Amino acid sequence: MGATPAEVEETLGGPKHGPAMATLRTVGFFIYFLGSCLFIHFSQLLGAPLYFCNKDYFYAYMAWTKEFFGLLVTTMTQWWSPTVIRLSGDKSMSGLIKQHKDGMLRMKLGERVVLMANHQIYTDWLYMWWIGYTNSPPMHGHIYIILKESLKWAPIIGPAMQFYGFIFMARKWSKDQERMRYRLRKLSTSKHSGPKSGALKGASLDPMWLLIFPEGTNVSANTRNGSKKYSEKMGIPDMKHQLLPRSTGLQFCLQECADTVEYLYDCTIGYEGIPHGLYGQDVFTLRSVYFQGRPPKSVNMHWRRFKIADLPVNDHDAMSQWVLDRWREKDELLEHFYQNGKFPGDPDAVEIEGGPQEKEWKTPYINTEVKPRNPVEFLQMFAPVTAAGWFAYSLVKAVDWVFGK
Repeated sequence: MGATPAEVEETLGGPKHGPAMATLRTVGFFIYFLGSCLFIHFSQLLGAPLYFCNKDYFYAYMAWTKEFFGLLVTTMTQWWSPTVIRLSGDKSMSGLIKQHKDGMLRMKLGERVVLMANHQIYTDWLYMWWIGYTNSPPMHGHIYIILKESLKWAPIIGPAMQFYGFIFMARKWSKDQERMRYRLRKLSTSKHSGPKSGALKGASLDPMWLLIFPEGTNVSANTRNGSKKYSEKMGIPDMKHQLLPRSTGLQFCLQECADTVEYLYDCTIGYEGIPHGLYGQDVFTLRSVYFQGRPPKSVNMHWRRFKIADLPVNDHDAMSQWVLDRWREKDELLEHFYQNGKFPGDPDAVEIEGGPQEKEWKTPYINTEVKPRNPVEFLQMFAPVTAAGWFAYSLVKAVDWVFGK
């Protein structure tokens, strides 16, 4: 039995903003988000002809516009949905999660990685994109996400994601395999090591962060019911807080990228404030989070790292079992989170600049927030279209001056 609206109110508190302010926030949000998306998409269209001139220039330009969207989701979250971001990890992450004196997070995951994560709600990929922004060097312009095909034709955003080289899956392996092979062989080309055997020659998509959600969709009452039925059909125990993962897509990604990618990173995401019996998408809706001012009390991320060379990527059954085992561990992590409000963490996984250095005093957690390094950094989203408009205006004025004489 699910929680009642009264229980949700008790857990999250009432709306922070009344109807008038919520309406104002709604209008402001859509003006900023949709306006920025239009500027970014027009910037993409301005650079589209580069594809026929020099593909390296084209991909570099699209990476620049991808940074714009990373800045958009960062500022959008900071202004409309500020919350505590708590990070932890196990020993495999030692030295890779750092907080500077200014409070900013600095991840050190590398320039070519595969990331996998559980899928709680729609904001998961926004926070993962922000993680790319925090990386040193920043990778928010080089993230590639594997998504369901229905998103491919979403107005404005769908074509923009196609320009970004995202991979869309129909969830039919006979249809998805060749499409993924084509995209992944482009992504598996590194400027440093050269293309792997069979990779496409020519332009390089390097650096590269490839993000995949093996559950395929976010957790809800319907998807949990489907996962339960599948587990009963297959005769395997179901998950408690997640969906049973699908290993085929992840295995294929690792096979194609193994020659140029050393590590697979695993992130377990948990949102504080979800009442028992409900799911994240029931509580943290667009309306409650961005318009009413009721974001999660904290967004928690627990990180692990696995060396791809140590994984059974060429054995389907063994790889399927490996992914299932990791998901059962993630389910235990989530159970610990819901019982204690935090994931377990290893103090060696995190480093706080200027913080206590003695091991017995070291905290296994970094608390930070989503924000840009520079408060005016987001203005670069509007630069290409503004510059093109100014150039067009100046050209028209020049032509008028020359021929108007």
